[in-house]
Amino acid sequence: MKVLDLQCRLGHVFEGWFGSEDDFQGQKQRGLVQCPLCADAHIEKRLSAPRLNLGARDPAATTPTVTTPSPVPGAGGAPADAGVLAPALQAAWLELARKIVASTEDVGGRFAQEARRMHHGEVQERAIRGQATPDEALELLEEGIAVLPLALPAAAKETLQ
Repeated sequence: MKVLDLQCRLGHVFEGWFGSEDDFQGQKQRGLVQCPLCADAHIEKRLSAPRLNLGARDPAATTPTVTTPSPVPGAGGAPADAGVLAPALQAAWLELARKIVASTEDVGGRFAQEARRMHHGEVQERAIRGQATPDEALELLEEGIAVLPLALPAAAKETLQ
């Protein structure tokens, strides 16, 4: 497993896990690697120190570190610090994302079907996450099914307004 420090044009720093360098490059070329904070697909690798596991340590003895995002001058014509989250805010956002992942069931591409089944009382309600097409997400919202889409195309956003 290859762990990379990544950064988007707005300076958001995050971690990505890949099977290999080729896996990272392939996913990046297909537009599958995006910033978890702003969905920017223009991602660059940052310099990072390798992690060497040379012996067991008490996990409580290690403290997490947060890398301060370095602004990318001139990105998108915005000021250099536009969109850059404070390190504490970025760390809080990532912690919340980890809690959501840990407390929800990943239903993958069956998200729309499972959400409908729960809404109609066919199965017990539970916290789920997964993938839905923009059209499926819009249909769920129009049916009154509460979903939190992470990204919608502009046309879908206009329809909801």
